[in-house]
Amino acid sequence: QVRLAESGGGSVEAGGSLRLSCTASGYTRETYCMGWFRQAPGKEREAVAALDSEGRTSYAGSVKGRFTIRKDRGARPLYLQMNNLTPEDTATYVCAATYDQCWVFDLKPQHEYYYWGQGTQVTVSA
Repeated sequence: QVRLAESGGGSVEAGGSLRLSCTASGYTRETYCMGWFRQAPGKEREAVAALDSEGRTSYAGSVKGRFTIRKDRGARPLYLQMNNLTPEDTATYVCAATYDQCWVFDLKPQHEYYYWGQGTQVTVSA
């Protein structure tokens, strides 16, 4: 069993930055894919970013160039650095992970992740 816990959400004005963290505990492995999803009011949950244990990354077009997903080796958190935030980024952000053999060449669909956090709220005001 793997438990994921997000932190770092909050309120920020447009143009500001936040860094989200996702800490994994339990039976984690060195081969993985991890990602961030978000869901805004009235919208479907969407994939934001993904990475694999070889360092490959993929981003949604709406965040490319503004967001960075990263994780250092070992039992270190997954991060999502979010810069130049806009009100359209307001959402609950959730991290996800799978420890199957996994490669990131594109954003991965929800069903390819097996562990999920509870989410952290990001609110961007104009």
